[in-house]
Amino acid sequence: MDMDLDDSSAATSGVQKGKRLLVMLVGAPGSGKSTLCENVMRASKRPWVRVCQDIIGNGKSGTKAQCLKSALSALDGGKNVFIDRCNLDKEQRTEFVKLGSPQIDVHAVVLDLPAQLCISRSVKRIGHEGNLQGGKAAAVVNRMLQKKELPKLNEGFSRIMFCHNDAEIQDAINTYNALGPFDDLPHGCFGERNHETKIQAGIMKFMKKIDGPSGTVPKESRVQSPAPHQSSDRTNHKFDRQGDGIGSTNLSEKQEKGNKETSICPSSDIPTLAFPSISTADFQFDHDKASDIIVEKVGEFISKLGNARLVLVDLSHGSKILSLVKAKAARKNIDSSKFFTFVGNIVNLSTKGGLCCSVIANAANWRLKSGGGGVNAAIFNAAGADLEAATRARAKMLHPGQALVVPLPSASPLYLREGVTHVIHVLGPNMNPQRPNCLDNDYNEGCKLLRQAYTSLFEGFMSILKMHGNELKPSQMLRGSDCHLDNCKQDSDQKNKRSDEYLLENSKKSRCSPVDTRDGEAVKGNERSRAKGWSSWSQALYQIAMHPERHKGDILELTKDVIVIKDCYPKACKHLLVLARAEHLDCLSDVREEHLELLRRMHGVGLKWAEKFLQEDDPSLVFRLGYHSVPSMQQLHLHVISQDFNSTHLKNKKHWNSFNTAFFRDSVDVIEEVSSNGEAGIHDEGLLAMELRCHRCRSAHPNIPRLKWHIGSCKAAFPVALLENGRLVFRPTSAMATKP
Repeated sequence: MDMDLDDSSAATSGVQKGKRLLVMLVGAPGSGKSTLCENVMRASKRPWVRVCQDIIGNGKSGTKAQCLKSALSALDGGKNVFIDRCNLDKEQRTEFVKLGSPQIDVHAVVLDLPAQLCISRSVKRIGHEGNLQGGKAAAVVNRMLQKKELPKLNEGFSRIMFCHNDAEIQDAINTYNALGPFDDLPHGCFGERNHETKIQAGIMKFMKKIDGPSGTVPKESRVQSPAPHQSSDRTNHKFDRQGDGIGSTNLSEKQEKGNKETSICPSSDIPTLAFPSISTADFQFDHDKASDIIVEKVGEFISKLGNARLVLVDLSHGSKILSLVKAKAARKNIDSSKFFTFVGNIVNLSTKGGLCCSVIANAANWRLKSGGGGVNAAIFNAAGADLEAATRARAKMLHPGQALVVPLPSASPLYLREGVTHVIHVLGPNMNPQRPNCLDNDYNEGCKLLRQAYTSLFEGFMSILKMHGNELKPSQMLRGSDCHLDNCKQDSDQKNKRSDEYLLENSKKSRCSPVDTRDGEAVKGNERSRAKGWSSWSQALYQIAMHPERHKGDILELTKDVIVIKDCYPKACKHLLVLARAEHLDCLSDVREEHLELLRRMHGVGLKWAEKFLQEDDPSLVFRLGYHSVPSMQQLHLHVISQDFNSTHLKNKKHWNSFNTAFFRDSVDVIEEVSSNGEAGIHDEGLLAMELRCHRCRSAHPNIPRLKWHIGSCKAAFPVALLENGRLVFRPTSAMATKP
């Protein structure tokens, strides 16, 4: 049943010269879909058509079929298309996604605003195109939210952008407005949070207050808990997730011809081993024989794994080995919830494929080094130098048939981003005469060694399970590129935070305690500071501020009010911290009007150092002074940071976004807010998960290396907002920065 309330509008003139876009808006009534369309169509350099089901039938409500026909016609005419429907479940989106092609990218912009806000807007609006207003709107919005199913890349989208508030919606508008006729946006999923599909706790009380035309709210408008997402652990489904290869973010689900399509999202709470087919690529082992051995060994071990899973992974949609294994496993009646095949890149299964794997296997070379290509090179590159060092500490070489379990260091990007805790190196037999130790087509010995290799691999996985038990859950690991889990107790959180700010050498072995998990928007009083448990390592700045005599070698300037030190892990060419020497002033949320003079002194000291660098070191530098909304280190401190961001310590999305989103509060704005309101606004930590954008031209980039390459040559002017009110500090002759 089509519950979406939507339709089509007029087209703009002009013909698209580059790749066309079909942008599907996903959101409840009142979330702002039509407003987004209007803002983009008014200012964009591209020709757009809005397809809205509310007015598709000559100004009246129409059908989805009419919307599909209108969208296809506009795309064929070289236009870009907004699908302005609610599109809240996969079934409503499927036919529109199929309109995509090599010349047409299909995007989704998800307006995932609070239900209470959407209901309030819907009830209060007047003259709505679909006449969804007044008291009846609450019931309709409620019904729609019960079946809300957020889009995923594997539906066929090349890009998904999540918006959780009006500021993020404006970012989406700016993103599409900035596109020229030949511009493309990076593929991937941006801004997604950890959704539990819950309606806010106080919404029942809110809905009782809604005044409809009759003065009452219908019984059906009462909000109930939404239906849970489809279970990921069903035991009677076989599935094969499909991707587009290395670096792909456009993952689609493909079933064998004639089979009914299913949508299964693998659970993130089940210990999972993802492994490639051993020896069938560069070592040229016969695929038919290899598939027999894989199915044989999986069948042997599957009953010993408890609730754990095995996943055979390959990059190619047309993978012969996956097809063979899948068919043979089905004939052997192997439980498809315990073993299945998956098409995707083994080093980004979680972030780009939605499959959380705590352990991955590497088809290694005998030297256990990162050379060569394929899976081995991909895993070593993704895991960084930490994996190679950890491997060399355990073994220098590997013989065919052997496997080596290596706990992945918690500082590794693969651990932080994907939640991978262990890598198991395994070496299979070689049938390639161009590679060492070729067996010259001796498949008797080859099959024996391949069986040994899979036995060693699965036994290694079992040893990890026995050692770690239920703790080995990918959902508990920190994956820095897609989400920011504040209450993570793993070493990854400790080391990730250590790289953020100044850290004393003698604090590196201390443990991190749980921290506040609230979003942090406009937190009042000292709630956040009291709720946050400062661990010993995170008190390093406090120790310096309170006991400067113990740290004379680290201090650049000392007064009765402030201390200046270098950031131990600078995120730019010049990066200093100005520490407040005041008790009970842990972070920005503790600041009150009585601290105003201290803030001004901190700003003055920071400004002095910025001007000193500009005069004595490099006059071309540009500085910015500000505070993190929610710092990871105790004791209020002001960042004085140059805007080149040329540093090896700037490694991930959290690092970049902590200085280049609203999460970073400019010192002049903080002083102004405290002076006017008695406190400073604190912005949501969800900003740390936003897509990577150049701080000058605001162009989007898929990863930190690409972003760094871009900013190294970007000559665009800084955004107007940064050039105002002395937020940026230039060389003194520019006279663009003033002391507040």
